[in-house]
Amino acid sequence: MTSPVFSAEISLNVDGYVAVITIDRPAKLNAMTPVMAADLVTAVRYCNDSDDVRAVVLTGAGTKSFSVGSDITALDSYATPWDFRNRTDYCDAIRRLRKPTIAAVNGYALGGGLETALSCDIRIASTTAKFGAPEVKLGWIGGGGMSAFLARAAGPSNAALMLMTGDPIDARRALDWHLVSEVVEPDDLIDRAVATARTIATRAPIAAETAKVNLRAAASMPEDQALEYERDLQTICFATDDAAEGRRAFAEKRMPEFRRR
Repeated sequence: MTSPVFSAEISLNVDGYVAVITIDRPAKLNAMTPVMAADLVTAVRYCNDSDDVRAVVLTGAGTKSFSVGSDITALDSYATPWDFRNRTDYCDAIRRLRKPTIAAVNGYALGGGLETALSCDIRIASTTAKFGAPEVKLGWIGGGGMSAFLARAAGPSNAALMLMTGDPIDARRALDWHLVSEVVEPDDLIDRAVATARTIATRAPIAAETAKVNLRAAASMPEDQALEYERDLQTICFATDDAAEGRRAFAEKRMPEFRRR
């Protein structure tokens, strides 16, 4: 596939089945504009459609910020509240990624930036990361999945504390609250996130994508339905060529060669 063309503020690089999407507006702490949101939609479409991508890392340029969410100066550009309601949303775009997704959180993840990180499957943070939902300080609340995903990740009480005070937490507290999986030194962040993505990329791609579907479905299903759904997904995976290759490789004591079939 031909790589898409973006504005200067979103970049996409693919190497060894791992795509790295970078929010590249460090002078504005990687605040998102409508043009950048549209570019993220394009990047997601490319990653979903490309067999050269099996895992995605999402990060922000520079050392200060992953993303501080929407550029507040751009919010008044919407003609009506209804236009704002129906805007192209970058968090929705990230959640449409079918491939496993890792947020490499460097510095601030605030507002929509936190929602963007929460929209990824795995979050790895640098020691300098800060997570916050400051919208309440400005007169509104998050609209990109903040309440649902924050409560699911950090627990209802911790989510309420963040949502109602608007005050940020540091990386260590985020780790204690299970908001992130790991905290590393800033210089190690991208290498660690890419290494994790490369590990995932060596696994059976259909199975990894199905695990992502199953995790999201299980969060909204009663237990008995979740178990039945998981069994159905297991059966679908078991019928793939990759599953047959996995069994052959196990019997032959070699590494499997998965082809996403």
